[in-house]
Amino acid sequence: MSAGLLSILLFCALMLLLSTGLPVVFVLGGVSVVFFTWLFGWDATAGLFLAEYKMFSHEVLLALPLFLLMGAVLQNSGIGDAAYGMFHRWMGGLNGGLAMGTVLVCTVFAAMTGVSGAATVAMILVAVPAMIKRGYDKHLAVGCVAVSGPLGILIPPSVILIIYGLLTHVSVGHLFMGGVFPGLLISLLFITFIGIRCWRNPQLGPALSLEERATWHEKLVSLRAIVLPMIVVFSVLGAIYTGIATPTESAAVGAFMSFICAAIHRRLSWAVLKSTIIQTLKVTGMVFWLTGAAICFGNLYTQIGARDLIETMIVGLQVNPWIVQIIMQLSIIIFGCFIDDFAMIMILVPIYAPISLVLGFDPVWFGIVLTININIAMVTPPYGFNLFYIRGTIPMIRDQIPEDITMGDIYRSVLPFIPLQILGLAIVMVLPQLATWLPGKMF
Repeated sequence: MSAGLLSILLFCALMLLLSTGLPVVFVLGGVSVVFFTWLFGWDATAGLFLAEYKMFSHEVLLALPLFLLMGAVLQNSGIGDAAYGMFHRWMGGLNGGLAMGTVLVCTVFAAMTGVSGAATVAMILVAVPAMIKRGYDKHLAVGCVAVSGPLGILIPPSVILIIYGLLTHVSVGHLFMGGVFPGLLISLLFITFIGIRCWRNPQLGPALSLEERATWHEKLVSLRAIVLPMIVVFSVLGAIYTGIATPTESAAVGAFMSFICAAIHRRLSWAVLKSTIIQTLKVTGMVFWLTGAAICFGNLYTQIGARDLIETMIVGLQVNPWIVQIIMQLSIIIFGCFIDDFAMIMILVPIYAPISLVLGFDPVWFGIVLTININIAMVTPPYGFNLFYIRGTIPMIRDQIPEDITMGDIYRSVLPFIPLQILGLAIVMVLPQLATWLPGKMF
């Protein structure tokens, strides 16, 4: 049977089973094993076992549970509350200042945790009630959190970038440094948009009254809230940038620092320790299962000759490589409307990364562009994963807000921000140096 026909059968089986609602890991892994056994015999599955063993023996994989533990501890450490209080004092006197401060807090959280859930949940609990109580439009309040929370998968340390590096054999250190400027660029786009929008329509985000504004003494004292986050950020990223530590070693440093932060904020109790460890184990288990399924799929895809077939076809078409790249990016946005971030990277990276490399694109740049696209997918209706994080957290603040926030409100809140994310994606595609300059200088 030809590679083309096998590819069609494989993807039809995947789409059919995914449409039934089965977990992605069982669909991706199960279909891969069934096809492998059918085509090459049961004994050939020993090759899958060896591929899995090789992947899970990789040292950088240790960084995943450590970064996840760091994010879980920081989520419960009180850093979010303190940082938001600082930006509240410094920016509350501006129209939209609290929303802009929320984006900055989410950016800082992104540089400490590596996942999107920590910043999203923390800011929904802290920032949204504070903004709505002060007359902010609920869609602006929810929207700025919804789109800023996922920056955790782009700004290092990033769990998604670690997985991409493992699947493509690209340096995780290069990927981490490559995500810095694009992440800050998108954060700046959000802040600029909020500032202009609230300047033109102050009713969306009114400034604090003169009585509520902090004095200069209070502002200066509040700066101590940013000391611990900066120590965590520099201990993780600084160790990688200077070459003192590998990403795995810096993950251990970050996890240790997160416990110190929790202890300083007097949040380090047995209950917090138990909940964070359980949370870390659950997410780590999910990521490892998905990684294993992706290895099965990637090996099958290579063995049936589909990867070589697609690469030959694309080279033979002799079209502009940018046309192919844009088509791939558009397809990722479409996929993101229906499947979550981990599923996308597991399914699409084994297919798209080799194509991008054959077309002559830098693998670090492609990883950053892909991650920005996944960032967009996390807030794109109807299945934007981060939107469901928010919906699940809203009941916890219902007694602090005057009216309920429905799923329709959450969808509506993110719509003005999605074009900004697409603009950020376009800028990084047009100016690849944003993703490649810092890794080039670093190494």
